[in-house]
Amino acid sequence: MQGTLALVLAGGEGRRLHPITKERSKPAVHFGGRYRLVDFVLSNLVNSGFRQILVLTQYRATSLIRHVSRWWPLAANAADESIEVVPASMNIGPTWFRGTADAIWQNLDVLRGYHPTDVLVFGADHVYKMNVALMLDRHRAVGADLTVSTVRVPRREASGFGCVAVDADGWVTGFYEKPADPPGLPDDPEQTLVSMGNYIFKTPALLDELRRNAAVEASTHDFGRDILSSAHERLRVAAYDFSSQICPGESERSRGYWRDVGTLDAFFEANMDLVSVEPHLNLYNERWQIRGAQPAVGPCKFVFADEHGNRVGAAHDSIVGMGTIVSGAHLERTVCSSQARLHSYAEVEDSVLFPRVVVGRGARIRRCIIEKGVHVPPGEVIGYDADADRSRFDVSEGGVVVVTRQHFGQSDEFDVEGTP
Repeated sequence: MQGTLALVLAGGEGRRLHPITKERSKPAVHFGGRYRLVDFVLSNLVNSGFRQILVLTQYRATSLIRHVSRWWPLAANAADESIEVVPASMNIGPTWFRGTADAIWQNLDVLRGYHPTDVLVFGADHVYKMNVALMLDRHRAVGADLTVSTVRVPRREASGFGCVAVDADGWVTGFYEKPADPPGLPDDPEQTLVSMGNYIFKTPALLDELRRNAAVEASTHDFGRDILSSAHERLRVAAYDFSSQICPGESERSRGYWRDVGTLDAFFEANMDLVSVEPHLNLYNERWQIRGAQPAVGPCKFVFADEHGNRVGAAHDSIVGMGTIVSGAHLERTVCSSQARLHSYAEVEDSVLFPRVVVGRGARIRRCIIEKGVHVPPGEVIGYDADADRSRFDVSEGGVVVVTRQHFGQSDEFDVEGTP
């Protein structure tokens, strides 16, 4: 991908994902039993052939920086192949980054050192597979100043997104943030294009837009709200329809699969997507792999088979991470991360377990997200009494119970890695 630089915006706080973003940035949130959310954008870029990538951080970035540094090395001796983590810094003025556009504006010195023809600006907190090279090809073929990646959703469901209006040739004619009446497509009035938060700019166009935005004191300095919303009035802006592509090795079932996991319920449902027999997101495609952490631990293990006493280590329709021991416990439709311990007679159903969770003997858990390092006491029951759960834990609008160490008065010393 000659002449390109990819900027990954990974400084988001993710307030709607609280409390699982209390100790880490949104892109560093654990997902799918092995990954962090940032792994999806990095895998897509690397699989697509991009080798110059900057990850811009800010909010609670320690675990994100450690994860990228540890698990994302490229060619160690090649000066033009690297994934570099850029810590937040007050490079222009006395403030931290005030928005996604300001984050790039304050790092122009880093950007200039690469002399790119085109700059990719991608978010770090969505779940999807994408051949980004195809988007770049179209961007260059049509001579766009800016190309916006979009995905088709039913028009009746589009009001929660940034919606893009286009003409019959795919040029953007309008951008509407969470409109009550989303625009339909020229070829399908019942479908709407929504922005995926991924952009490709010609470098001069990006610099002009950042400079213009920085001069507006009242701006929120957000890409979507303050640049994309009016860019079509100044630039040739093309929409790239993500639904038009399928990555190598993928099936038709994966076409257009993209999940914004910005809320607890959306995050939970995206994890639950993975345990279906034929999930839309295929984590086993060797031709388009999603790279994640591989801790130096043993394989997962299931022990005890006392069928008469119900002391059986088993997991059905579930994902179980490396180093986890299911010791006489039963998992059903559960995503369990690495190094968990599930003790005898425990039952875990329709749940997401982060790394190093311990579920005590006889505990019963249903529709929960269990934070990293939580020790669920023996005999504990969570997810069966909505009123009791709300009095003790954080509960999402959809009724998913989020359990943290603080809920049980457990200190951070349970996290032997030292990072969230």
